[in-house]
Amino acid sequence: MKTFFSISLVILLLVSSNKVSGELTSKERNILANKAKAIDLSKVLVPDNSWNKLPDYKNRQFWQSLPENIRKEYITKAEGYLTYNWPVVKATDYIEFVRSGDRRQEAYSACSNALISLVMGEMVEGKGRFMDQIINAVWYYSEQTWWGWSAHLGSQKVGAGLPDINDRFVDLGVGEVTNNLSWTWYLFKDEFDKIHPLISKRLKQEIENKALIPYFTRDDFWYMGFKGGRPNNWNPWINYNMLNSFLLIESDHSKKVAEVQKIINSLDKFLNGYSDDGGCDEGPSYWGAAGALLYESLEIMKDATNDKFDVFGDPLIQNIGKYFYKVNIHAPYFLNFADADAKTGGDASAVYRYGKAIKDPQMQQFGAYLAKLGKWGEHSLGGKICDQIKDLGLIAEIGKAESKEALVADFWLPDTEVAGARDKEGTFMGFFFGAKGGFNNESHNHNDVGSCIMYYDGKPCLIDLGREEYTAKTFSSRRYEIWTMQSGYHNLPVINGIEQKDGEEFKAKNTTFAANPKSAMFSTDISGAYTKDAQVKSWIRSYTLNRGKNFIITDKYELSGITNSVTSSNLITYCKVSEVKPGLLKFAGDGFNMNMTYNPKVVTAKVEFIEVKDKSLRRYWPDGVTRVKLEFINTGLNGGQTVTFTPAK
Repeated sequence: MKTFFSISLVILLLVSSNKVSGELTSKERNILANKAKAIDLSKVLVPDNSWNKLPDYKNRQFWQSLPENIRKEYITKAEGYLTYNWPVVKATDYIEFVRSGDRRQEAYSACSNALISLVMGEMVEGKGRFMDQIINAVWYYSEQTWWGWSAHLGSQKVGAGLPDINDRFVDLGVGEVTNNLSWTWYLFKDEFDKIHPLISKRLKQEIENKALIPYFTRDDFWYMGFKGGRPNNWNPWINYNMLNSFLLIESDHSKKVAEVQKIINSLDKFLNGYSDDGGCDEGPSYWGAAGALLYESLEIMKDATNDKFDVFGDPLIQNIGKYFYKVNIHAPYFLNFADADAKTGGDASAVYRYGKAIKDPQMQQFGAYLAKLGKWGEHSLGGKICDQIKDLGLIAEIGKAESKEALVADFWLPDTEVAGARDKEGTFMGFFFGAKGGFNNESHNHNDVGSCIMYYDGKPCLIDLGREEYTAKTFSSRRYEIWTMQSGYHNLPVINGIEQKDGEEFKAKNTTFAANPKSAMFSTDISGAYTKDAQVKSWIRSYTLNRGKNFIITDKYELSGITNSVTSSNLITYCKVSEVKPGLLKFAGDGFNMNMTYNPKVVTAKVEFIEVKDKSLRRYWPDGVTRVKLEFINTGLNGGQTVTFTPAK
């Protein structure tokens, strides 16, 4: 494996981001449309479903050859829905989001699980025992007004509350259901026709009317990118689902070409808004619904054109894949900023196959590692119908593949302005830190310009909290009333009592990263992330990792004025913090102890424990978190402070 540095040869990586953060304008690369034109999509797109190599219902040899424990699990799951009563989705179920802000969608998720479980159980068993309930699922969804999630109805012209059948919006939920129903139709249409000819006919009609026709005839769904803006993970997420459905359902070749071309054009809008470095500003847990689903779409396009549509050699496509393993701390912990979760299992199969597609052994090995970590292939799988069938065919290959955790020495994404470094390539032992510059209008943004995280021996010390459970407030004008979104609860300073402000204009500047065998250093001026009320001319925040020794946070500032409000440097930790003496705090972590030293003549330390009650945050921080406030004693117009973390002996 190639390393990022060699002890015998000092390699200095110094890259400065001269662009102004926040100006991530789209680049009209149009990688996919250009490829489609070069290969003449209309001629190479397979006209029927022979492109699909996944085992179908009639391939009993495949289904009977699965490990017996996996077969039993699938059948047992399906048996749990043999007497399932398909519920009516009432008007008040849709309206509940408007009334309470509850986004949990219990009214829909159980039905989706039932459909997938019944289909997979029937595929495995093959005796027709679950067919009646699958037909009930088909009829249930056919009678349902809308397949989406009520939290997304605000995109209708009439606004949120109830779905408008005259203004059909294809959202994430519609895409997911459409994909699963399209595969249900494809796998069982012959069986349905044996029972009654209207079953498959009705299902196809509903798929077309509720999803395919609205998607194809409209170009004003914001996530498509055709009306401007920078699309987020909704784009590849929905496009992947719709691509499956168009390829399976559409029988007219000329229409199919046009439908696929539209998806290609929309995916290009997503790629055109991506930075050259491949960084996902939504974080690694969202990469699974962004970069990973982009990959899945490209893989299907390759299959559907007999390998003619192949863009996996493109540098951007490669960088989007490599991003995921670069930001691994020690799985399941990943470098998280914004709404991203601190832990993610990742889609082991997608990581493995993405690495294979771009010919990156490190990514491929990491996918196999994640599979073993998650005991992937030992039990029935999760996900959509097509994904489970695909992955079942890969159990043996991935199980036998070489596996190794990706633990890069350091990386720098100059466009996204995210960097990370650890003590030593190939091991999670010792220090790891990550830092970001950027701007405060990134996708799933928190006000976190200049923040960092720091782990030791693969366990959290300085953290990014992530986000609380999503509610209506999360994606409203009141988003930054939520404490986890505020810079005061990130590893950042509060200047003259002022925290960072949300908006594209609030950004870092002069961000740099340098790395060599002995150290790694990230530095950025975060003064632009604060309003004029902060009266800050410059605030240089620097992070220095002296490999194998310590981690240092340095602030150097220049103010234009001083108010009566407190200036402090805040730290958020999952460790238990105690004061040993002025100038020395002890951080007790999971399997490690850390000493934090500071100058007690410059700042005073205040330790504040915060109980974590939110269900989403408790997945990662069940024991509560601690905020350390280092308050400046005599804030001058010029000054600074330094804290040093050193492992306690």
